[in-house]
Amino acid sequence: MARSTAREDMLRSAALLFRERGVEATSLADVIDHAGAPRGSIYHHFPGGKPQLVEEATRTAGALMGSMISAGLAASGPAETLRALIADFRDQLVATDYAAGCPVVPAALEGSASPAALAAAGESFTSWEDTIAASLWQRGLAQERSRSLATMAIAAFEGALMIAKAQRSTRALDRTEAELIRWIDAALEGADSVRAH
Repeated sequence: MARSTAREDMLRSAALLFRERGVEATSLADVIDHAGAPRGSIYHHFPGGKPQLVEEATRTAGALMGSMISAGLAASGPAETLRALIADFRDQLVATDYAAGCPVVPAALEGSASPAALAAAGESFTSWEDTIAASLWQRGLAQERSRSLATMAIAAFEGALMIAKAQRSTRALDRTEAELIRWIDAALEGADSVRAH
C-alpha cells in the first residue's frame, strides 16, 4: 500500500479535527500537529490558507462518504446502507465521547468564512441524496418519491447525529434508524406491490 502524502495527511487531519471541534476552533497549527507535518508545509500545499484547507477537506470527506454510500447501495441496498452508516457514526460518537460528527457539517454550519467550503458541503449533500434516490428509483419507486425519501433520510440522519452529540446519547440515532428503515421498507414494498399488479 502506498504511503499517503503530507497533503493527504493534512486533509485527513483537518476533516477529523473539524468534525470534532468545528472549523473556527481548529487552527492551522492544530492540523499540522495532528498530521505530523513539517511547519510551513501547510502554505506550500494550501496557498489559499485555511479557507482552501476547509474547502478541500470538506470536499474530500464528502467524496469519501459518497463512495461508502455508493458501495453500500450496490452491495446491500438502501435500508442496509443507512443502517451501516448510522452504526458507523454511532461507534464514532461513543469512541470520541460524543465529539465526532459528520465531517461535512462543520463547513455547512460555519461556512460564511469560506463560501467555497459551504458550496462543497452543499454539493456533498446533493450527491448523497442523488445516489440514494437513484438506488430507490432503480428498485421501483417513482422518481419524485425517491428524491423525497432520499432527502428525508439524509436530513433525519444528520439531525439525529447533532441531537445525539448534544444529548450525549445515541438514542436519537437509534430511533431515527428504526424509523428510516421502516419508511424505506414500506416504500419499497409498496413499489413491489404496484409492479406485481
